[in-house]
Amino acid sequence: MLNLFRSSSPLLFKTLLITSVWISAASVQAAPATEAEMGLYSRIAAVNTCISTAAGVEFNKSAGIAAETIAQLILGVHKGEIQQVGSQALSIEDLRKGSTNSAVIGATELCPKQVPNDVKVKVEEALKKAQS
Repeated sequence: MLNLFRSSSPLLFKTLLITSVWISAASVQAAPATEAEMGLYSRIAAVNTCISTAAGVEFNKSAGIAAETIAQLILGVHKGEIQQVGSQALSIEDLRKGSTNSAVIGATELCPKQVPNDVKVKVEEALKKAQS
């Protein structure tokens, strides 16, 4: 399996290797993700969604990849724990949902021209509902 990644995409292999080493090292000192860290992770997901969509990747796929990256990061580095949520670790499914929301909402703010109109409408409705 390792050779498959290495031969198919050297950049992908290096990225996965570096990420896995970083997550493994960071998980030794696991602590719940702070509000500042969550803000950073959300911004990264949004920026990645905008960049990959601008490069021609379909929006839903872009947001999904960015969200999965952040969900795995929170799970690996913070054991699924987020300070704002409480002391209970979140499941990978919950992390994926939250990370997807962050990626889509952030992309709507950062690169609205790259977000499909139906998605923008849903985001606006959800934000209005959350405010009331």
